[in-house]
Amino acid sequence: MLIISCFMLFSGFISFSINRKHLLLMLLSLEFIVLSLYMSLNVYLYMYSYELYFLMIFLTFSVCEGVLGLSILVSLIRTHGGDYMNLFNVLW
Repeated sequence: MLIISCFMLFSGFISFSINRKHLLLMLLSLEFIVLSLYMSLNVYLYMYSYELYFLMIFLTFSVCEGVLGLSILVSLIRTHGGDYMNLFNVLW
């Protein structure tokens, strides 16, 4: 199970680096990375029989991260008209 979560982590990093032109695809790959980290943390805590309360805190912060990313996405779409990264001019 740990090997699967490591494979998911590396494939999430690869998809994040490939899909850097669209903000929505970047957010989806970040959520995939968080999901793989959650799986590996779950395996680690279960293997050493620690308390699993930290997983609830981790899930809370990952949900907050996802909500903040989607709110930034909605704000950028309303102001610039799309999520394509070439539309955003930093020098304006």
